[in-house]
Amino acid sequence: MGRLTGKVALVTGAASGLGKADAIALAREGARVMITDINEAGGRELEAALNKQHPGCARFMTQDVSSESRWQEVYAATKSHFGGLHVLVNNAGMVQIGDPENTTLEQFRRHLSIMTESVFLACKYGIPLIKASGGGAIINMCSTATHLGYPVFYAYSAAKGAVRSMTKAIAVHCQMNKYNIRCNSIHAGAIETPMVASASKQLGMEMSAYEQLPGGLGKPEDVANLVVYLASDESRHVNGTEILIDNALTVQ
Repeated sequence: MGRLTGKVALVTGAASGLGKADAIALAREGARVMITDINEAGGRELEAALNKQHPGCARFMTQDVSSESRWQEVYAATKSHFGGLHVLVNNAGMVQIGDPENTTLEQFRRHLSIMTESVFLACKYGIPLIKASGGGAIINMCSTATHLGYPVFYAYSAAKGAVRSMTKAIAVHCQMNKYNIRCNSIHAGAIETPMVASASKQLGMEMSAYEQLPGGLGKPEDVANLVVYLASDESRHVNGTEILIDNALTVQ
């Protein structure tokens, strides 16, 4: 407990799934957390739960992560409410099934907007705030889809692949400029979240089917524990890397 005392974190897509688990874990370790999502009801519920357990630790704001102006507003509110920012978790995401021939241009652009352009905006405006706060960590949620060929997740894979490359460029940029900001990406396999459940439903699969696959089905807490490590000073020499959390899925 207390591994993140004194730090301020921002988690996107925090109303459910991985983002919710991340916010809970960060708050448990002493961080104050700005949580954002387009799901206001879920976000407000999490805000109340966190503040009940850790008084004053959380604030929720609705956020469309594809909106440049909303990113500026969220950062201004984070600075005003918490005094700065040390940890940025780019978690918001979406997935629609479609292979290279059947994905529409609208679907492809939507994936890029939500998962790639959002990371661009988050880092463009977040890096100066983290730098001014004394440094910290940027954690980008990616996927094993960046390492394996999943035709039905074509647009999703493309968006996450871009984030994988952006992560390394951000890490080097911050290091070259001596900003004291680390940037890493997490590449999870199948995790028991609403988004994975939605994708499975689109494919006509039951969630139980993942238990028969290499790697099986992970829990959101498995990823959240890694987020805490990357957010903490324990990982001060971990930078510009991609960490797979897939129970050996990608090596089988």
